[in-house]
Amino acid sequence: MKKFLLALAIFLVPCISLFAKLSVVQLRTENQINPIGMDVKVPRFTWYLESEKRNTLQKAYEIRISTSENFRQMLWTSGKVESDQSVLVEYEGSPLESNTTYFWQVRTWDNHGQSSGWSKTGSFRTGYFDPADWSADWVGLGFEEDENRSSPYFRKEFSSTKKIKSATAYITARGLYQAYLNGEKIGDDYLTPGWTAYQDRIQYQVYDVTDKVKSKNALGVVLGSGWYRGYIGFSGQKNYYGDEISFLMELVLEYADGTKERILSDDSWTCNYGPILSADIYNGEIYDARMEMAGWNKEGFNQTNWKAVQIKDYGYESLVATYNEPIRKQETFKPIEMITTPKGEKVLDFGQNLVGWVQFKVKGKSGDKFRMTHAEILDKDGNFYTENLRAAKAELIYTLKEGEQTYEPHFTFFGFRYIRIDDFEGDIIPEDFTAVALYSDMEKTGEFASSHELINQLQHNIQWGQRGNFLDVPTDCPQRDERLGWTGDAQAFSRTAAYNFNVHSFFTKWLRDLELDQREDGAVPFVIPNVLGKDAAGSAGWADAATIIPWDMYMVYGDRRILEEQYESMVNWVGFMESNSKDHLWNTGFHFGDWLFYRPDDDNDGRAAVTDKYLIAQCFFAHSVQIMIHTAKVLGKEADQKNYEALLKNVKDAFLKEYVTPNGRLVSSTQTAYVLALHFDMLPESMREDAAKRLVENIRSYGVHLTTGFLGTPYLNHVLSRFGYDGLAFELLLREKYPSWLYPVTMGATTIWERWDGIKPNGDVQVPSMNSYNHYAYGAIGDWMYRNLAGIDTDPEHPGYKEFVVKPLLGGGFTHAKGALDTYYGKIVSEWKLDNGQFSLEVQVPVNTRATVYIPSTSSSTVKENNNSISSSQSLKILGEENGYVKVEIGSGIYTFTR
Repeated sequence: MKKFLLALAIFLVPCISLFAKLSVVQLRTENQINPIGMDVKVPRFTWYLESEKRNTLQKAYEIRISTSENFRQMLWTSGKVESDQSVLVEYEGSPLESNTTYFWQVRTWDNHGQSSGWSKTGSFRTGYFDPADWSADWVGLGFEEDENRSSPYFRKEFSSTKKIKSATAYITARGLYQAYLNGEKIGDDYLTPGWTAYQDRIQYQVYDVTDKVKSKNALGVVLGSGWYRGYIGFSGQKNYYGDEISFLMELVLEYADGTKERILSDDSWTCNYGPILSADIYNGEIYDARMEMAGWNKEGFNQTNWKAVQIKDYGYESLVATYNEPIRKQETFKPIEMITTPKGEKVLDFGQNLVGWVQFKVKGKSGDKFRMTHAEILDKDGNFYTENLRAAKAELIYTLKEGEQTYEPHFTFFGFRYIRIDDFEGDIIPEDFTAVALYSDMEKTGEFASSHELINQLQHNIQWGQRGNFLDVPTDCPQRDERLGWTGDAQAFSRTAAYNFNVHSFFTKWLRDLELDQREDGAVPFVIPNVLGKDAAGSAGWADAATIIPWDMYMVYGDRRILEEQYESMVNWVGFMESNSKDHLWNTGFHFGDWLFYRPDDDNDGRAAVTDKYLIAQCFFAHSVQIMIHTAKVLGKEADQKNYEALLKNVKDAFLKEYVTPNGRLVSSTQTAYVLALHFDMLPESMREDAAKRLVENIRSYGVHLTTGFLGTPYLNHVLSRFGYDGLAFELLLREKYPSWLYPVTMGATTIWERWDGIKPNGDVQVPSMNSYNHYAYGAIGDWMYRNLAGIDTDPEHPGYKEFVVKPLLGGGFTHAKGALDTYYGKIVSEWKLDNGQFSLEVQVPVNTRATVYIPSTSSSTVKENNNSISSSQSLKILGEENGYVKVEIGSGIYTFTR
């Protein structure tokens, strides 16, 4: 028996060691896994740890970087660094070189004496650090362009007789491009190079094409007008950034013998027109399959009729690497129904309002045509409805060649749930049509589910509103003749956005465009990139995206650098408000105000919730100054911090003098006025409780419904919860009648609407001049659902979820809620259930983090963890009892609390 036990012990020792093993996973360089084409000279490294042992913290790390995958040629090693930092650790080695692949590993030590050993290898490839790194020419059309602006095709053949070690393609365009090597599309990105402030910078993309290079090769490029020179804005303007399209391309071949060769865009290329007769973002695409040129992008193609190209002298100074995730194909949908409308229209319903295009297979005679038009809804009679698209045609006109063919658009996108097919005599087979969602390839990070099915559908709609509108820039709507990066929508939704998806790189890129388009006096344009002109700038709540979003990104991702890089922009925006105020009262200029607030149809008793626009402006003035105080403190700018603290006092004093009566009533007695005054701490503490009561009275006076617009809605439930009115917050959340978050859900919405009553209760549609059915701003309620109902929230003193709070809110008849969030440290989970009076809360805390957990209970003696009294647990610390919660501190691991 003793021998058996000894043998068993010997067997179990390595098993126990394996069970408790510390490992390093998810290596990221500048927020990305194995990125290609970075021009960041001092990259930052992130990893997260895995360990089954509770309360595990990193105590030290070591990073090593090499240009060889076997790490024989060491570029830099950090040495063993005593630190718990595992997120955004800066490179400290010698300067990196352009167009070079680097490999890196990290190993860590924890507080239990465990070592992870070296991680798996991560990599990153640098782009071009200097304009002098470029050698290619900008290449444009070599003949007079036709009036339809057909898409030009370009080609070049080359030979490669040596053994290839690697092949890297650098590509960009003025306009949009699709590039090919030996007939295969280069990369899985679409609508490249994306949309930036083109007057100052154009992004280039970098692709590894090693497996596509042969001994004899052909390169091909086709161009579209895109945002660069197509119709943009809502005034019929085009050629905003230029009137000619062109591309730039370098293919860098590295041979096994150590030599290099560059295949360049230059005057050796040829060009011609092809089957894309017109391509425009708003209007769609016209395509004639009879004009297809089989093999045009392959070696050996007969290019007798092709023309010489024209070289453009644009230079390279504006070129930057791609910072955010590219647009890629995502989910696909088959039609759920084929409809013949009362008007006799042939309509396919894909069941989801989405952004992208339709792939189709069709068969017919050469010269046959069909027209495909896109729409978000059917009208009350069941007919196809496109009036809300305004001037955007949003259509595809396709001319068939002989036989069966397949097709998808190239340089456009549509916002739609339905398509109508006209002018086609052949059979429409629903199975031959597939809707493809396109959006920036952000990593999905957030999960929310509950016991309430309508709320779950609301969460679905919030996420799909983000998917459809986060298409390289945060657009307001994806379907009509607009699709612009409205700053007000983005700032209202940014915190919710960061729960649903990883938007770190997405907003980093967009904020740089914001700074470039910011006026010299500090005013921030209404839309970014700005295509509305310099006068369209400076509106409160819109321009505050310059301060609010950088701070939100810092809180969510712990990225100090984003504050450093945006600091001047933030300072300039606050400076604009200060310089345009008198005695610190900002009551000048144009403001959108509480956009799309509640307006009853027949307002005979003043029920329209009009909030003084200058009161709103003063609130956001104070809020941005408060953010500057926080930011200056983080960055160690003590003098700035003191100046902003003095400014904040003056701004709030001016607010009290101008907008508050001696008894604490606001001159605009609307929900939005009280919400902003309370959320931004505009009132002395002695006035806040009464102000919260007035807010509640206002809500109840409307029969318990909200009246807020774009600026008040994001904070409404947060304010109610803060001041002890959780029950009312639940009532607003769960209201199903107009106006409410759930009203569109009950009307069949699959995304968030622009207006509370985009479709009225009687089935009539709102004014077609401004009525989008995919408009994410009101989806900002998702932030309250995550942070309160599920209970996952940041700790302001430890940004990026290094330390965080779990405080679930019970009520509203909910019996279950779950929130999950993938952070740079790992997954956080908060899931609670109520079952026959029994409460359970499961919390997952990533390694190298800590959480403060609030367990709904009036006494710690009633709370158990893993069926044991928490008072006897060695894994947690009881912090006390607070407002109906038992408060505990826990480290990494999975915990199940019950009472």
